[in-house]
Amino acid sequence: METQFKHLFTPIRIGNMVLKNRIVHEPTDVSSSHSTGEVSERDIHHHSEIAKGGVGMLIVGATAPDSKTGRPTVTGLVADGDNYIPGLARLAQSIQRYGAKAVCQLQHPGRQSAIPRHNYMSSTDRVIKLPWSAGHEIVYANAEETGKAVRAMTTEEVLEMIDIFAEAAWRVKQAGFDGVELHAAHGYLLSDFMSPYLNNRNDRFGGSFENRMRFLLAVVSQIKAKCGKDYPVLVRYSVDEWVEGGRDLAESIEVAKVLEEAGVDALDLSQCIQETPGSGFDPMQYPEGWTMYASEAIKKAVKIPVLNSHTLRNPEYCDQMIAEGKTDMIGLARQLLCDPYWPLKVQYGKVEDIRRCISCLEGCWQESMMAQKEITCAINPACGRAEYDALKKTENPQKIAVVGGGPAGMEAARRAALLGHKVTLFEKSGELGGAILGCCMAPGKEKMKWYADWIRTQIAKSNVEVKMNTAPTLKDHKKFDFVVNATGALSYVPEGVYGEVDRIKPFEKVIACPRVKCPYHPKDRKPEKVGETVVVWGDGYPAIDTATFLASIGKKVIIVTDQKEFGSATEVIHMYVTRKRFAQTDAEALDSKPYKYPVTVIENSRIREVRKGEIVVEDKAFNEQVIACDDIVTCYVRPNIAFYQEMVDAGLKVFNIGDSDRPGNLSHAVHAAGDFILNFDDKFILNANNCFIKDVPLEVQDILSK
Repeated sequence: METQFKHLFTPIRIGNMVLKNRIVHEPTDVSSSHSTGEVSERDIHHHSEIAKGGVGMLIVGATAPDSKTGRPTVTGLVADGDNYIPGLARLAQSIQRYGAKAVCQLQHPGRQSAIPRHNYMSSTDRVIKLPWSAGHEIVYANAEETGKAVRAMTTEEVLEMIDIFAEAAWRVKQAGFDGVELHAAHGYLLSDFMSPYLNNRNDRFGGSFENRMRFLLAVVSQIKAKCGKDYPVLVRYSVDEWVEGGRDLAESIEVAKVLEEAGVDALDLSQCIQETPGSGFDPMQYPEGWTMYASEAIKKAVKIPVLNSHTLRNPEYCDQMIAEGKTDMIGLARQLLCDPYWPLKVQYGKVEDIRRCISCLEGCWQESMMAQKEITCAINPACGRAEYDALKKTENPQKIAVVGGGPAGMEAARRAALLGHKVTLFEKSGELGGAILGCCMAPGKEKMKWYADWIRTQIAKSNVEVKMNTAPTLKDHKKFDFVVNATGALSYVPEGVYGEVDRIKPFEKVIACPRVKCPYHPKDRKPEKVGETVVVWGDGYPAIDTATFLASIGKKVIIVTDQKEFGSATEVIHMYVTRKRFAQTDAEALDSKPYKYPVTVIENSRIREVRKGEIVVEDKAFNEQVIACDDIVTCYVRPNIAFYQEMVDAGLKVFNIGDSDRPGNLSHAVHAAGDFILNFDDKFILNANNCFIKDVPLEVQDILSK
């Protein structure tokens, strides 16, 4: 069919493969296989869902060629035995049936292995601290991080690993995959050997450029020998390592030439080693397409196709990059976790309905890989979960009231309406969005507005009746069959602080957006003004966003937290970038204007007394210090459940979700709404925990109905 994005939907050849379009699923470790590394039904569902969405090529990520010496995640795929071939064949077929080419990435994590927890293989002996890696050192609750030791592989082990890679590639081919990709980026084993920064060997596999390339080139050569010269081989590598003494663009151009000469069929360009995680994970602070300089330069040096990724979200931009010759293909990874139907929506011109990834790294990193779990998406609770496919239109529509227009309330209302229920959404203010609206004020978090605008658009297009500036009463709710309470959380001042406590301001008012030209602005919102020196009291995203906003407008910010490490419960890569900004520097590849003042963080402490022009701070050893300040902002939050309790006491059928149940992040709110919809049953059976239960045995239903 006709589409305005004709460059995205132009075929391209990679070796003997012809892709029907230029949209590629970048290799992503979803960590959903069985513990043995065999393909699971969740693997099949996840990848087939993305293939169904219309990508031209889907690269299955992070398949271990040798599980005994290293798996990238605890339940990643494995291809080190012939017994894995049948499962891999089912996986390949589940992708190919929707017209996508299926490629399997082979990845040995080396020093960054999640398992085993010891005897990590590397190019060089060293002790490393990589707290943002899936293979991070395990640090127990009351222990200190000491780093983990990695050992240099012997020359014999390197030679053995060459054949191990090739054997795994042969199995991938036997399974029916259209090609294989080698992961030589991000500091993993092949990348480790290629890196002038990491590789300090003095044998034939270290030192000079030629020696550092020897391992990878030998793997490519052996794969071609075992799989045939016409079997497509792709290589993913980091163009810039963003560390002094690491590889830069100039050397990466030479890498591209050498790989082309070795018979590699396409180049998949990435960034970073794990010592410089900002540029590899590119969280919210990184702009769309910031890596296009890399593919533009390398395309001029080689004739084989070049694939670029990193923060690509908007089809207009992606199509333009291909049109201008800056890349041959567009790589999407997290974007397809967030919306696997991105290609289909682009094809049919439904651009405003694309759920754009906001680069939050919560579901796909912090709460999954870092925590040794399966991958999820913060704003797409259906990611990888087949139970959402089983949802059907209701045959018994219910009248449902949703109280609160934040992310949990909007997601619950949207999904309930999709199922055919009659939904009314009550919002006490003049704007939908709730806790995420502060994103407009924290520089670097503007992408959060992508989600806010998307879900508000979906609500507007739905059959949800929205009542703004309305705080419903118990009487209002008696005409509904059921009520969903999503009233969020409110800031408060912790007990035990003395003096002029009324001087403490709530963070919600300090970071309230004043931009009245925004079409969603309620026009009556007035943010609180603060003085030049401000104490931000608390932790988590409320404190991070408040401190970031105040520092960005030239305030001198002092953070006081009772935690031993500020922001330890929040996403680790964002904190890596944030701490650099607090120190008036920047993460790799970023060039932001430094804050006027560095942000001071006082940990393991609390405010004991508020005086005129100063506060008294007490640490956990009861030592006190006096800090001069103009204003204090509390970022402590607790559930706003007063109205919920009234409804429970009145005997209404009501369910509590999101921050009004337990304050958390955006992922928590959206997934709570999704779980509510999955469990919702028009029989309204609530257990003793006030949770819905469905699919109750018929005999139990009969007992409860009498």
